[in-house]
Amino acid sequence: MMGTFFHDTWWVAWRELKHFLGQRVRILLSLVQPVIWLTLVGNLFGQIARVPGFPAGRYLDYMAPGVIVMVTLFAGIYGGLSVVWDRRMGFLQKLLAAPISRASMVYGKMLAIGVQSGFQSVVIFLIAMALDVKFSAGPLGVPVLVLLAMLLTMVFAGISLAFGAVIHSHDALMAVINFFTLPLVFTSSAMMPASMLPGWLAQVTRANPLTYAVGPMRALFLVGWEARELLTGIFALALLAVLSGALAAYLFRRSAA
Repeated sequence: MMGTFFHDTWWVAWRELKHFLGQRVRILLSLVQPVIWLTLVGNLFGQIARVPGFPAGRYLDYMAPGVIVMVTLFAGIYGGLSVVWDRRMGFLQKLLAAPISRASMVYGKMLAIGVQSGFQSVVIFLIAMALDVKFSAGPLGVPVLVLLAMLLTMVFAGISLAFGAVIHSHDALMAVINFFTLPLVFTSSAMMPASMLPGWLAQVTRANPLTYAVGPMRALFLVGWEARELLTGIFALALLAVLSGALAAYLFRRSAA
């Protein structure tokens, strides 16, 4: 039973990855986008690092994990759009009629999006290293960084797929996604330390799923191995990814009933 589930999940993920590899413009933009974030935003807000109490010597050192979080958030939250296109092309109906579980369909898409984000996070890391960004955890910290990025992407891919299960309009789904994306970024510590935010906003930051990724990532960059923060982040993100996938699978079962 579990063997069939994993086989079907990988089949769906492989189909999504082949589709991604065939989109050269999309791959190129996924490589260029981090360069823009790191060079433009990193220099634009560079003077903030001179504020007393700022946790990094350079804003670019602080910003690098924030860029990884933002890019992986965008990759995940737009994952539901693939459902709309699959529905429009008739592939979704074939998939729903196939003898595979709805969970395999959802987790396969989430896995493919997670792999794409893992690739992007490695690219951002290499660009950051080229810009002389500090990474205190050493080479062994890179796989953990990639794992955090993949789990975060899968959380929001599951949420996005859940929306895609009930919203059939491309424009309506885009509006919902855009409504959530920027508020999620600005209510996290991706761009600014929580200690420098207003009190009420700092409280909101603690409930933001991005916090469970950006906190451990920033520790890997600036401090090194913080076991408690890393384990908390990995556990919380893995749990949220499973729950968001389960919600999306449930909504797909209802939509096909």
